[in-house]
Order: sequence, then C-alpha cells, then structure tokens
Amino acid sequence: MVDFALWDELLHTYVDEAGRVAYDRWQQEAIAALDDWLESLRGTALSKFPGDEQLALLINVYNALTIRQVLDHYPIDSVFPKVWGVPNLWSFWRFFTRSLYALEEEPLSLNQIEHGILRRWFREPRIHFALVCASLGCPQLRSEAYWGDRVKTQLEEDAQRFIHNPNKVHYVGETDTLYCSKIFRWYGRDFLQVSESIPAYIGQYLPEVRAAESLTIRYLPYDWSLNQRTSS
Repeated sequence: MVDFALWDELLHTYVDEAGRVAYDRWQQEAIAALDDWLESLRGTALSKFPGDEQLALLINVYNALTIRQVLDHYPIDSVFPKVWGVPNLWSFWRFFTRSLYALEEEPLSLNQIEHGILRRWFREPRIHFALVCASLGCPQLRSEAYWGDRVKTQLEEDAQRFIHNPNKVHYVGETDTLYCSKIFRWYGRDFLQVSESIPAYIGQYLPEVRAAESLTIRYLPYDWSLNQRTSS
C-alpha cells in the first residue's frame, strides 16, 4: 500500500475548505517536505498495485507536481500568465508538457500523467473533478489525499461538489440553457464513454436537467486565476 500520510498532512495544513492553497506559507515552511514525499515515490512500479491504488497514486502525484511547480515560481497570479497583456502560450505549454517525474522508470509530464495514463488506463471521467491545475476554473482541491480504499467514493463526492457549484454548472429553465464548465467540452469524449450525452451525465446529479426535454449547452469562461488564499 502506498503511503500518502505526509501528502495528506500537507494538504490539511495548507489547503482550506474552499480548495484555496496557502502557497506563501507552503513555500516558506514545507517545500522540503513535499520534495521528500515525491522523492519517496519516484520510480514506483504502478503494476505492483491494484487499480484503485494506482488511481489514487496518480491523482495525488499530479496534484502534488502541480503545486510544486507553482511553489517554484510563486508569487504568480496564474499558470497561464500574460506578458504585456498577451497570454504566454510557451510558458503555459511548458507547465504541462515538461518532464517532471518518473514512475515505472519513465519520465512523465503532467500531460502524460493525465492523458497518457489516467485517461487511457481508466474509464473514469470523474478524474476531471479531481485533477487540479492550480486555477479557480479547475475543480476544488481536496484538503486531504486520495486513498486507494475509498478513491471511488471521493471521486463521487468531487463530482457532486463540482456539478452542484453554480460557478461550474447551472441550468436556466426559462431558456432551457445548461451552462457548464469547459471541462465538459475539453473532455467530452470521456463523459460520453459512460453516458449518452453531456446533459445526460450532468442530469444524474441535477434533477432539473434530467427532466428537461430539450436544452442548449453554453460553456462558461474558464478562470485561470491562481487558486491561492491569503494566509493570516
């Protein structure tokens, strides 16, 4: 069984109930602790573990590597920075594609963990409510680790929280319009693996959407602002 205790302690310490991260305190107090935990898992052979343990490990490592990159550059306002008012696509691309880690002795970037492993190995669209790219448009970061023996329960809780957050999903009955996060557009194929349509998937959680006879989907702007909180 993989030991997530230190990662769990760090999340409890530096992430609040709204998923905001005290990057300033974490940077000052516990970068070494995060590095130690990541180093303890480097090169881990995923094949040694059952599927749910693999799933928890990969989500935890993705979120930890994201935070570690932010701590390297903090203070920043976004992982999608602007230079002279223009989005810095090179910096954004590097954030997700640069090799940061190794599992099974293979170098991995955030994109490789998400797209090359999680999305390919697991038929589990709820990962998109758990992987957090340090932005307010992302799902809420848990203030606890994912654990192999309850990761599916945690993912279901994440889905419930995300879809019931009106900043991410809401339905306007007067116009039969479903407003939802661009996550449902970007990863639509994953949701359609388990449901006949995006409204049908969301309707599992929102009765008013399930009852709608016809509707129009509109995708909400994505907020790339950093998911930071000001420490007291």
